[in-house]
Amino acid sequence: MSPTRTSRGRLPVARPLVAALSALLPLVAAAQETPAAKDPVALDALQVTAQRRVENAKDVPVAISAIQGEKLDVLGSAGDDIRFLAARVPSLNIESSYGRAFPRFYIRGLGNTDFDLNASQPVSLVYDDVVQESPLLKGFPLFDLANVEVLRGPQGTLFGRNTPAGVVKFDSARPSQDADGYVRVGYGSYNSWNVQGAYGGPLTDRWSARVSAIYQRRDDWVDNTRAGAPNSGFEGYDEAAGRVQFLYEGDDFEALFNLHKRKLNGTARLFRANIIQKGGNGLVENFDRDKVANDGVNFSDLETWGGSARLQWNLGSVTLHSITGYETAESLNRGDIDGGYGDASLGAGNYGPGFIPFSSESADGLPHHRQWTQEFRVESNEWGRFDWQAGVFYFDEDVTINNFNYNSLKPGNPQTGHVVQNQRNKAWAVFASGDFDVTERFKLRAGVRYTQDKKDFNASVLQAVLPFGTPVSGPYLANTDVNDVSWDVSGVYKLTDNVNAYARVAKGFRAPSIQGRLAFAPGLSQADSEKVISYEAGIKADLFERRARLGLSVFRYNVDGQQLIAVGGTNNTATLLNADKTIGQGVELDLEAYLADNVLLTFGSSYNDTEIKDKDLAVAICGGGCTINDPTTVINGGTYALVNGNPLPQAPKWIHNATLRVGFPLSDGSELYAYTDWAYRSAVNFFIYESPEFRGRSSLEGGLRLGYNWDYGQYDVAVFGRNLTNQTRVVGAIDFNNLTGFLNEPRTWGVEFTAKF
Repeated sequence: MSPTRTSRGRLPVARPLVAALSALLPLVAAAQETPAAKDPVALDALQVTAQRRVENAKDVPVAISAIQGEKLDVLGSAGDDIRFLAARVPSLNIESSYGRAFPRFYIRGLGNTDFDLNASQPVSLVYDDVVQESPLLKGFPLFDLANVEVLRGPQGTLFGRNTPAGVVKFDSARPSQDADGYVRVGYGSYNSWNVQGAYGGPLTDRWSARVSAIYQRRDDWVDNTRAGAPNSGFEGYDEAAGRVQFLYEGDDFEALFNLHKRKLNGTARLFRANIIQKGGNGLVENFDRDKVANDGVNFSDLETWGGSARLQWNLGSVTLHSITGYETAESLNRGDIDGGYGDASLGAGNYGPGFIPFSSESADGLPHHRQWTQEFRVESNEWGRFDWQAGVFYFDEDVTINNFNYNSLKPGNPQTGHVVQNQRNKAWAVFASGDFDVTERFKLRAGVRYTQDKKDFNASVLQAVLPFGTPVSGPYLANTDVNDVSWDVSGVYKLTDNVNAYARVAKGFRAPSIQGRLAFAPGLSQADSEKVISYEAGIKADLFERRARLGLSVFRYNVDGQQLIAVGGTNNTATLLNADKTIGQGVELDLEAYLADNVLLTFGSSYNDTEIKDKDLAVAICGGGCTINDPTTVINGGTYALVNGNPLPQAPKWIHNATLRVGFPLSDGSELYAYTDWAYRSAVNFFIYESPEFRGRSSLEGGLRLGYNWDYGQYDVAVFGRNLTNQTRVVGAIDFNNLTGFLNEPRTWGVEFTAKF
């Protein structure tokens, strides 16, 4: 299968989007001919909790995108994991080298490509007001949600952990005294099932409860052609998750309790050897995404559970909040990292597909993990021109990581290496913020947070590692103890009753990182704190009598000491680094509009320009097969790339997304509708250095849903397709061995039925 060609300078692969939208134009015209209601349809006010209290998004001086309701359901209809949100809002990218288990988030180009199980990320994920620090907690399935909010720029004043790039925030549907629920059943390609449901209602006049659950599965759809291999197929999964909530509502006291659990069994990320054309970034000739030849063991097992208690007391002039959270995870993820079988030492014809210098099969496990957090926060209750909130936050995480190596060239794939890492991370903070109505039209906001963060780390080699022969040694010990002050100052000016302008300056902070991947190199790897100063200004508007909503922002940020990870190279090392400086700048647009009473359009776009500014920063280059575009230097006999001026990895310059829903109401309370959605991101570098082979091509993926609902939306049946054009893209790579990559999700089709009650 040959790759799609594009012309330099054109919007890559734009024709499918143009064709799909053009096909819907007659439907738009037909919908406009539908007799209008007496009161024209208008957008509901967008309520968000970006400042830890419910507000109209137009009044909040932060770049915010929200996904909720039908749009969220449509995007997740194929049973995809949290990565389906990538490029669905401006400046957001999500990828993973672990598959469904370990998503990595990037906002405005800032993220972390690190694959270690104690890796910190500059994008914080907050689920039901509890920060999810471990990468393995961040992929909890999305179901029965009230809202998804993406907050761009540093958010350290009000959110508790590592937020210099932003926050992705999920809020579950809450219990209430009104009984309601739903059941959704979807079936599609590769014998996939996506089943979820929820029900909630009163237990007494004070207590209510809500139970929700999801089950997703898919058969293996990639055949393994390697005779006698441990796995006959790949890319299947079996996943279940559930959540139960209890809400007590008293006169001046409220308590919301949450218990949740997730269990995933499936195959790990599927690496494919030598699939990238040398000298370019297309797929090799005769590539078949339905087949692979691997000799290693492949599986992914993950189990997480946790709970939280959110309490609030109305004390008259103030409200006191207490948020207690506990999370734990256990996992083991094993894969054939070389992406094929054999190695060059076996002689010609005994390894493939293509050249594989050495065999590599490894596993990472989390036998022990626990995290608990506690926050106390006091907020004012309508103090007139001045409102405020202040609090304290505590974080305690204890992690044990196992790293294993195996020899897939011997029968039974025996274990050849074992490294153990242990980390204890404790942090506490005090914070305060306030807003003051300077005039009726101008509001000033400011916040500050003091953080103390401490890590104690040790690592030991329990079994010598082949083929690199790391000696048995240890323990290696390290610790960090740092403090920092984060802050933000912003203002909102009401230009008219429907148009607000805002400006914001914010400082963010991420604590130091420590790693001990001793399987390939002796000694620990450390990175110091990173600090971000961000400048942002924008316009938020409700237009045409609230038939349209617009958000436009411009920004620039400077990162001092940005934490980066140099992954791979000849020895497959993972080295933590600090870049002297990184700069980023760009523009973001959010638009939602009713083109007619039954025609809803959403559009998002962002431009992000990032650049590493460090003339001395050098990283190891690939182990073989790639072309290095950067200047190189020799350090201790090894070749390194000088990366000054390079963009950040996994940081697309352009992101565009659009949805269009066209409805045809019928007289009996039913409706026919069509819904299409498209997301584009421009090319990205997979690594810090620049190489044509490891520069992922631009991507455009679209979906289509055709449905019928009746009884005023209580029941819905639809057919859907995801990745309609069956676009195949390399979305990540391994560079230590050969031109090995992993791919996006294939095209899928399905049917779905939903009943609400």
